[in-house]
Amino acid sequence: MRHHGIHHVTAIAGPARRNLDFYTRALGLRLVKKTVNFDDPGTYHFYFGDSLGQPGSILTFFPWEHVAPGRNGVGTTQETAFRVPEGSLGFWMHRFIEQGVEHGTVEKRLGQSVLTFKDPHGTSLSLVGIPNAETEEAWTVDGIPAEHAIRGLEGVTLLVDNGERTGAILTDVFGFTETARDGSLVRYKTGALMGSTVDIRSAGGFLPGRMGGGSVHHVAFRAKDDADQAEMVRKLAENHGLQTTEQKDRNYFRSVYFREPGGILFEIATDEPGFAADEAQERLGAELKLPAFLEARRSDIESRLPELA
Repeated sequence: MRHHGIHHVTAIAGPARRNLDFYTRALGLRLVKKTVNFDDPGTYHFYFGDSLGQPGSILTFFPWEHVAPGRNGVGTTQETAFRVPEGSLGFWMHRFIEQGVEHGTVEKRLGQSVLTFKDPHGTSLSLVGIPNAETEEAWTVDGIPAEHAIRGLEGVTLLVDNGERTGAILTDVFGFTETARDGSLVRYKTGALMGSTVDIRSAGGFLPGRMGGGSVHHVAFRAKDDADQAEMVRKLAENHGLQTTEQKDRNYFRSVYFREPGGILFEIATDEPGFAADEAQERLGAELKLPAFLEARRSDIESRLPELA
């Protein structure tokens, strides 16, 4: 099986302007796409990623102005990790202090150096130091030199009651391999450059999570195309007794969704057609993009969306 990895992670935020400012200025990610939640067009859907908007680099948000805070717990994505050059964690710690970002100290986790932090709405995040990541292409902004810039997603940590069945889906359906264990934490990897890591922490008896501001809504895994996605759907049904939704067209990928055994919402998203489907690569994120079925309502939608400037 091909190495697939994570396509994107989607989370819930508070006010849109603050969400946009934090990820593009404090973290220096590129706004790859500015659209709306197709199921709730009264709110934005922001896609942040690398310079090309590649699968594996993308963290997306539904920002709701008055969202109640969520709570990490069993049945949730506990943490989303970005990859940075191994020698850049000191730079980021100083930047977090300057920017007033809530953060921890550098710790070792399964042999890697990790710096944890939170965004303004409570999303649990981390930076993972990756050897030679400085040789990879980087999107840069003022105040963040290329040698320290974020290089996309590293992966996620899932908190579930018992991770065995979740791990079986990662290996059988998504092409991951178990590579390390440390107590209740099990690491799964693929050969992808970005979005290559899923850590599963089994925590039976812990408090269940609650969806809200700062919560991860779902984790999307990569499929090369429709045929690849269909094969994953078949394996989920035949080998794991799990059914997915019908395929949904998200303009930049085509998706199916299902709940994995630990209760976390998973998506399978195609790599194609990509984020340049409706605007040039150099213009990614510049304009509000709407799907065809919402275009007739553009004026009304734009009037209801919160101001970003």
